[in-house]
Amino acid sequence: MGAAGLAVLLSGCSLNTMLWGDDGAGVIETTEGLIDAATEGEAESYMCEGHDPELREPADWEGLSAEEPERFVADYWPDQVPLEPRWNIGLSLPTERVAGGVEFPGYVFYQETDDGLCVVDVTWWTVESEG
Repeated sequence: MGAAGLAVLLSGCSLNTMLWGDDGAGVIETTEGLIDAATEGEAESYMCEGHDPELREPADWEGLSAEEPERFVADYWPDQVPLEPRWNIGLSLPTERVAGGVEFPGYVFYQETDDGLCVVDVTWWTVESEG
C-alpha cells in the first residue's frame, strides 16, 4: 500500500473525499448512482422537479464513469445558465466503445436541493474519430 492509500485508510475518508472534499465526493457518488440507474432505464428519481433532460437509451450509459466534479462556471456553459446548476461533472466513455460517430452523455449538471443533488441537464458528445 502506498502513502496515499495509507493516508486514506488512517483518515477514514474515501479517496474521492480527500481529493474533492465532501461536496465533490458527493457529486461523484451521485453520478455513479445515476449511471447505474440510467443503464437500467430507471433514472427518474435523479431528475430535478420540472426538468426532463435527454437521457436517451439505457445502452448509452453502459460502462461510463464519473470524472472530476466541478463547481458550475457560467462562462463555460452559457446554455445551462437558465437551469441554475451548481455542479457539473464529465463522464468518460470506456475505450471499447470509442468509435467515430458514437454519441454519449458527456456532462451532467446538478442543482443542490434540501434533498441533495438532482439533474437539470445532460449534454451529449459525439466521438469525432478514433485514436
